[in-house]
Formats: sequence, structure tokens, C-alpha cells
Amino acid sequence: MKKLVKPSEIKGMLAAPASKSVAQRAIALASLAKGKSEVLYPGTSDDVMAAINVCKALGAKIRIDDDKLLIEGGITAPEKPLHCGESGLGIRMFSSIAATLNQPVTLTGGGTLTKRPMGIVEESIKALGASCVCQQGFIPITVQGPIKGGTVNVDGSLSSQVLTGLLMAAPLAIADSTIYVNNLQSKPYIDLTIEIMKIFGISVEHEDYTEFKVRGNQHYKPTIYSVEGDWSGAAFLLVAGAIAGEVGVSNLNPMSKQADRAIIEALIWAGAKISIQDNLIVAGKGELNAFHFDATHCPDLFPPLAALAAHCKGESRILGVSRLRVKESDRAATLQQEFAKLGINIEIDGELMRVYGGKVKGGKVQSHGDHRIAMACAVAALSADGEVEINEAEAVGKSYPEFFEDLDKIKPIVNH
Repeated sequence: MKKLVKPSEIKGMLAAPASKSVAQRAIALASLAKGKSEVLYPGTSDDVMAAINVCKALGAKIRIDDDKLLIEGGITAPEKPLHCGESGLGIRMFSSIAATLNQPVTLTGGGTLTKRPMGIVEESIKALGASCVCQQGFIPITVQGPIKGGTVNVDGSLSSQVLTGLLMAAPLAIADSTIYVNNLQSKPYIDLTIEIMKIFGISVEHEDYTEFKVRGNQHYKPTIYSVEGDWSGAAFLLVAGAIAGEVGVSNLNPMSKQADRAIIEALIWAGAKISIQDNLIVAGKGELNAFHFDATHCPDLFPPLAALAAHCKGESRILGVSRLRVKESDRAATLQQEFAKLGINIEIDGELMRVYGGKVKGGKVQSHGDHRIAMACAVAALSADGEVEINEAEAVGKSYPEFFEDLDKIKPIVNH
């Protein structure tokens, strides 16, 4: 699918989409809790639907009722392989969860997930006493429990998602677990995992994100959980307001554990006009200047930050490039390639991305099947000197299916 985005002044109010990171965690834990839970406002992103299908295959009874999921928990070994779609969180989270079962379970996925490394999943699950076999470090993954507990060492430099899976599974182990983590990245996402686990009745102790202790032989408790708005998707809307007019985004928790809440800091440093009123954030156009930002713990902000920096005067510097190499695309190289088509120079120097602001030009770009690249190019196009055609624009369905519809509410878009 192609989308043609024309430059224009924008103004309007939108509600942030549901956080897929939050929803996937809540759906998984509700499925582990024996009894009836409700997950409110989960959204309909591809990753969320994949999580629902995985949990159904594991035996949880899930019914969609308007804007909520009615979930009767309790899992058993599935008859067929579990398909996690293209969700990195899903495959890493459900591998550990499935490893609590006594029978072999195979997990697989599609798209760019087939190219994302899974060796660390295999090592960490084995360390907790279960069986885990990858195919030369990639999916499919076959696990068999039970997880016994004990001690495991995890390299947190590439992703926090493996740790999230281990933390979720550890309460179901036979004995207590201690997880030692080196160089943990995306710490806010671990805060998010621990917060949701607590709501479902499980506590996790940790010391400075290097040592996590979880008691074994625990049980998740059913509850009613409301999924908050997604700061990752909202970041694109707020950047759109900062470069092309004014946008208010509701359904955002200013105190959220989501890492991408840090977009507010970047916008303020760049000179955007920001107003925070309860759960409403308003971003307006200001005199934008180059900024420096450390995105090590919030790598999903790189695409909207690149779109913002493209419209800033001078050289913006964004730190944390290594976190981009194993996403839906190699986002560092993809941002550099696609923004060059729009006349914006991006240089990569080790961990540092340099974005040289200037006049964004019209042109044709590719999403590379990456939802955040598609959205970044669309936002950058709002103040371009000509229209921008985005190929493979359907990629936005992974996290924000309504993105172009929402953008259409505050500016004109032409469908092809």
C-alpha cells in the first residue's frame, strides 16, 4: 500500500493509541491468572492480536467485547506451534512462559522476526532448568519445562525483552530464582513489567537493575486492568505538532513507566511549545534548534527524533545507535537511507547519530516493512517542500493501525 502525504499546516486533537507494550504484557499475565480478568482498551495492533492468538492457543479463553478483553486464564501445552507474528516482545516473553509447561512447545513468527537473534533466549531458559532449542540462534524455538528456578546470568545490552519473559515465568518455577543482569538497556520497560506483575499479584525485588529475585511457586491473580495510551505512537503525533502546527494528544499518562515518555524532554530542548494538562499533551510549532538526546533506554524514539531533527537548525546528536540494529529493520541504516531521499543528511558514528537539519524535500521512500520508519517519513513530510510517497505504508499496522486515519483528521492525505 502507498500513502501520499502532502505538506500542510495541521491543527487538531487526537487520542493516543493503546500501548502495545502494555497490552501484550497484560494479556499474557491475565492468561496465566486462573480466573476471570478484564483487559480494557487493548487496541487492535498486529502485535496485540498476535498475543491474543498465542494465549488462545495456550488454552486461555479470550473474548473480545467492544473495547475490552474478557480473559479466563489457565494455560496448557498447545497442539500446534505458537505464531508470535512479528513481535520481538511476544516471542521472547512467550518462550519463557511456555517453558513453564511440562510438554514441548514450539514458537515461531514471520517477517523480520525470522532475522532477530534468539540465542540469549535459549541460554537463559536453559539456565533456569528447562529445555530450549533454537535453530542456529534464530526461530523457531522449542521449549519444554518445567522451569526449576535457580540462578541465571543475562546480557541486557541488546534487549530487555528476554528479562521481561524470565521475570514473568519465574514465579511459576518450582524454586526461587535470582537473575543477574549485565548492562541492562531499556530499564523503563522492566519497570513497566514489574508494575504490571504487581497488579496481577506478583512482587519482584531488585537491586539497581543488576540482581532480580523472584519467589517460586506463586500464582497470578485475576484482575481488571486498563491499558494506557502509547507514548511510542504519540511521539510521532507530538513531533507532527512541533514541526507543522499544533496537535493535542489525550489518553497519555505523564507519570507512565513507558520509556518513550522522554519525547517530551526532546521536544522542549528542541524549542517546541509544550503544554501538559492531566492526560492531555499539546505540542505546538516553535523555533526549532538542534538538540542532543540519549536514546539508549528508549530506542524506539529514534525515528520520531530523526523527523524532528530534520526540521531543526543545525546538527542534532542522538545517542544509542547500537539499539537499532535488530529492530524490524536496521533502523540506523534505514533512517539514513530514506531521509537521504528527502534531502536530509544523517551520519552514523559508532553509538552516535548526527542529523543535519534543513529543508525536507518531496520524494518517494520505503518503509522497509518497519512501522516506525513509515510514520517517521509521514511526519517529516508535513513540512516538506513537496509531497512524499510512502511505499509499504501498511507496516503501521504493527503498532498503530489508525495512524494514517488519525493524521487524516488533522491534514489531507491521498490514498493510492
